This record gives sequence, structure tokens and C-alpha cells, in this order.
Amino acid sequence: QVQLVESGGGLVQPGGSLSISCTASGNIFSIVAMGWYRQAPGKQRDLVATMNSGGRTVYADSVKGRFTISRDNGANTVYLQMNSLKPEDTAVYYCNAVGYSREASTPPRAFDSWGPGTQVTVSS
Repeated sequence: QVQLVESGGGLVQPGGSLSISCTASGNIFSIVAMGWYRQAPGKQRDLVATMNSGGRTVYADSVKGRFTISRDNGANTVYLQMNSLKPEDTAVYYCNAVGYSREASTPPRAFDSWGPGTQVTVSS
């Protein structure tokens, strides 16, 4: 069982900055990738940014140049620095991690876990 806990989020004015983070815990054997998705009211959940264990990143076109994802592999933590925020960035941001967990004396098992989400609101 792998759990994700997000922190940060809140209310920010347009043009402002905000940072959110997410830490994975549990019987983690290895994490292949961690990232962020977001879901606005009435819309589907979409990719924001991901980073694999090798440092390769993928960003949604809508956030390129404004958002930066980073990871602390040793701490199983992923960060999202959001700059030049726009009202359309308002959404619940969800952390995602995929990898392998391992209980004692058992082979590693794949996991795909989500955090509970953190609200980011961009408004004046």
C-alpha cells in the first residue's frame, strides 16, 4: 500500500506563484514516475506534468514555460512550482505515482496511486 499526501495549494492572484508538493510513503520498492494532474469543475482530469526516475519531464502545453516539476527521489517527493498563474489554472491538483511496492518476503508489485487532491484557485 502506497499513500500520497499533497501539501500547499490555496488562493493566489492572477500572475502570482504557488508551490505544491507531494510525498509518497508505504512499502515502496521503487518509483518509476511521479507527477501532477488537475481537474477543473465539470472537466476531465488532465496531465499537468510528470517526471520519471531518470529526470525526463513531460508538460502539458498549457503550462510549459510557467510550471516546473522537480523531484527528491531520496524523499519520494515531487514538487510543482507554478508561476504566472492564470484563472484557467484553477482546479484540484492531484499527485500521482507509479512504481513497485514490496511487502516482506514477497516479489515487488506494481502500484499506481493517487493523492486526495489539493485545491488551487487563481482569482483576484
